[in-house]
Amino acid sequence: MKLVRFDAGSGPQSGVVVDDASGSPGVVGLAAAGCACTDIMDIINGGAAALEAVARTVAKSKPQYALKDVRLLAPITRPGKYLAIGMNYKKHADEARRLGMAIPQHQVWFNKQTSCISGPFDEIDPGVSEKLDYEAELGLVIGTRAKGVSKEDALKYVFGYFVANDVSARDWQQHTPTFTMGKSFDTHGPIGPWIITADEIADPQNLEMRCYVNDELRQETNTSDMVHCIASQINYLTTAFTLEPGDLIATGTPSGVGIAMNPPVFLEPGDVVRCEIDGVGVIENRVGA
Repeated sequence: MKLVRFDAGSGPQSGVVVDDASGSPGVVGLAAAGCACTDIMDIINGGAAALEAVARTVAKSKPQYALKDVRLLAPITRPGKYLAIGMNYKKHADEARRLGMAIPQHQVWFNKQTSCISGPFDEIDPGVSEKLDYEAELGLVIGTRAKGVSKEDALKYVFGYFVANDVSARDWQQHTPTFTMGKSFDTHGPIGPWIITADEIADPQNLEMRCYVNDELRQETNTSDMVHCIASQINYLTTAFTLEPGDLIATGTPSGVGIAMNPPVFLEPGDVVRCEIDGVGVIENRVGA
């Protein structure tokens, strides 16, 4: 299922994207369909039983809205954690080495403050940054409380996947070795366009991913090129601390970021960044003034 938060003109609500009778995508509102769970976090916390109940109800419902007529919102707005891994594609790590960064021996994690999260088609506010950059990534949502999870069992704890743009203020990123300041400006965490449930993704380590800036292809990879696969990431994190339902993880960006171009090319007001992952979805964000 594709679970969305959307606004059809009367405020945020949650729903499921389905095809209508003509094959065009539409949205079934959970509340209007009579679902017991009317919020995505309620579904995540309810586990498999809640997800199955929603699926049964939606299967008997017709879309109330055409997808093109609603504004899609961030599917989750205030997770407990939003974690991101750095230098998790070899060519991107090579870019970082050329920029003078040491290649880590272990997985490198940083926090994106959850207030950075924005919708899949919302405007990016540069803020005070003069070195604004893009990073297309596959994101995931934790579905079950996870602590001390083995690599073999790790994917069982994933509720679903989404497209993320880890927007980065490169000048502010270097203010601290934790990266947090440069990764957490308001609006610098667009995610979506929905959460596609894990059962819809046969292999998250075999997904084609691309990023365009003003229709120019900047990043292109397959998730099989990750240095640390998703299962290894969950295993590593849960060795140290507990991941809770609704926590978000951004699994790394490939080569092709603006700061690594020669000379560096940063985003300017009016630029449009489009991140797409086959089988997951597309998000597109214009840079504001």
